[in-house]
Amino acid sequence: MRLVLAAVGRLRADQPEHRLFTDYRSRFDRVGRPLALGPLQLVEVEDRRQGGPAAEATLLSRNVPPGALVAALDERGRALTSPGFAALLAEWRDSGRQDLAFLIGGADGLAPGLRDGADEALSFGPMVWPHMLARVMLAEQIYRAATILAGSPYHRA
Repeated sequence: MRLVLAAVGRLRADQPEHRLFTDYRSRFDRVGRPLALGPLQLVEVEDRRQGGPAAEATLLSRNVPPGALVAALDERGRALTSPGFAALLAEWRDSGRQDLAFLIGGADGLAPGLRDGADEALSFGPMVWPHMLARVMLAEQIYRAATILAGSPYHRA
């Protein structure tokens, strides 16, 4: 299953978040391949016209592969444990879908229509996280899920 992380905003190469994301993505791509997971592609969109969440939703939607399962990151979504997320990722992989798209909105979050139309809404908890940091946290959890599925000792819970 191919994974797409579509996010509003661009990480510059000199930002610590960019380096962290790149590290977790490359780790996941190595661990996930034998599990039929990956690669993980990052698609960054920018609304240069400042149209807000509605305009961002259009840009994000254009980058969701046809037929993909869509998971929106939203503070009102379901909070999972890491093993729970791993099990969900395996379930999605085994469902027969070829693509999985994670959506991360901008500073004002995802447009309600985009969030409500997703197959799943996931949350990192009731706190709000910066959208640039959320993509790093998601990449780490995707990597962690793959290591859990692979039986690696990375996850020590």
